[in-house]
Amino acid sequence: MTSSERGAPRGLPKQRRGVTPQLVGRYPDYDVLSQARHWDPETRRVVLERVASPPPLRFFTEGEVRALEAFCDHVLDQTAEPRIPVLRYVDAKLYEGRLDGFQYAEMPDDRETWRLVAAGLDEEARRRGAPSFAEAGHEIRHAICADLSQGKLREGVWAQLAARRAWQVVMRTVVAVFYAHPWAWNEIGFGGPAYPRGYIRLGIGHREPWEAPPEYELDPVKDVEERGLE
Repeated sequence: MTSSERGAPRGLPKQRRGVTPQLVGRYPDYDVLSQARHWDPETRRVVLERVASPPPLRFFTEGEVRALEAFCDHVLDQTAEPRIPVLRYVDAKLYEGRLDGFQYAEMPDDRETWRLVAAGLDEEARRRGAPSFAEAGHEIRHAICADLSQGKLREGVWAQLAARRAWQVVMRTVVAVFYAHPWAWNEIGFGGPAYPRGYIRLGIGHREPWEAPPEYELDPVKDVEERGLE
């Protein structure tokens, strides 16, 4: 797969207002933070803190951070700055023990699952000729992630950890963290917290007065399928 076949679709506008990952998006003149005055004080504090003060890394080791930052960037296609610091929020969640309240019967504690995934990514990268997952090229990373998602990794670390279930555990958190960040809200045109103002236009496809229409209409699902990026 060439660089032109992956990544953001051609013609995606540059962000002109607010921030999105990599400063591109379908809503280039939309900034959800412009609505902060409508939020209650505690909501405003929490949301603005996500932008201004990402938590420090306290749970993962340096080696785990290298592997898992590369993993998060790859699966989210964050290839350039600015990036949402997803792993910092994952790290804080695990360090503080804010787990999801359930655990698959055949899986270890989520904290151990994340550590094993980091070790397994590096181990698999070395098996495929790269020094580590962080130092692997796009093709190797993509192949490893694809095999992980399909449960095809079974050697080494993966002999003690169900790969497909591990993928579900880590991606559940990665996606939740990414879409809890205001930069992701700008990217998808999300109107932000509803309290106390609330939403008034509840029909499918209806926009609130403060929400912007998309400037780029290409269907992302069809685009991904046509470019073979699933």
